Amino acid sequence: MNKPPSYTGRFAPSPSGPLHFGSLVAAVASFLDARANQGTWLVRMEDLDPAREPPGAAETILEQLTDYGMQFDQPVLYQSNRLNAYQQALNILEETGLCYACVCSRQQVRAMGSIYDGRCRTRQQSATEDSAVRLQVDDQTIEFADLVQGNQTQNLATETGDFIIKRKDGLFAYQLAVVVDDHFQGVTHVIRGYDLLESTPRQIYLQKQLGLPTPYYGHVPVITNEQGQKLSKQHFADPISSTERRAILHAAITSLGLAPPQQHHQLHVSEQLDWAIEHWDIHAVPKLAAITQQHQFS
Repeated sequence: MNKPPSYTGRFAPSPSGPLHFGSLVAAVASFLDARANQGTWLVRMEDLDPAREPPGAAETILEQLTDYGMQFDQPVLYQSNRLNAYQQALNILEETGLCYACVCSRQQVRAMGSIYDGRCRTRQQSATEDSAVRLQVDDQTIEFADLVQGNQTQNLATETGDFIIKRKDGLFAYQLAVVVDDHFQGVTHVIRGYDLLESTPRQIYLQKQLGLPTPYYGHVPVITNEQGQKLSKQHFADPISSTERRAILHAAITSLGLAPPQQHHQLHVSEQLDWAIEHWDIHAVPKLAAITQQHQFS
């Protein structure tokens, strides 16, 4: 067998709409880190919520990545084709005795604040169509060294509580699916937005429960609008333009802490990326939660 690459990274968008500038920045960060480390770069479609996925959105995202010069190294993995794998992982977790059915409504959970209070732990309720599946956490501190943000700690019991791994509507939760797929694809490095930093301890906890290795993590600042809102479809973020690729890619590269030469924005996107790969330094990425978008693209 061929020796596996020492670095495998991935970009894993949800196909809820076209890429906007914020999601482009996350893709560029992941791509640059993989290429600068002579690694493999993968794209995964996290298409587990059909109600939120407009027809053609996944194809549009792939076209945008190609238009901006980011070529992925293997066929795209679609999570919608991986349901059996998630069920197998759920079965393993249920055998630990840490899973339980949760019938709490959204209103009840919101009333608890940021920490689920575990009220369904002792109900001995069998899983039904009206229940979610939660994973019980213990009173331990999860620690990891973030490649961008530095050392991180979180006590799941006191900061998040037991968390959902299968939703009431029967869909597998993000936390479970991402852990299963990162292992399946041999992902060694996860470079993504700061908005997912809080999820990382839960994913590390799941990896431990499933006996899986933990990748390296790095969380880059998210891009916000002038109102301080993360760029997203919900906040009406514009899709990245296909006609202003050079200016937009240049802005994405500079937002990651690089200082390109004066005429860099005039280069073809492939040349811009080549320069950025050569000069990439993940330690130069701003250690911020968010950066306000400074550029307006028509």
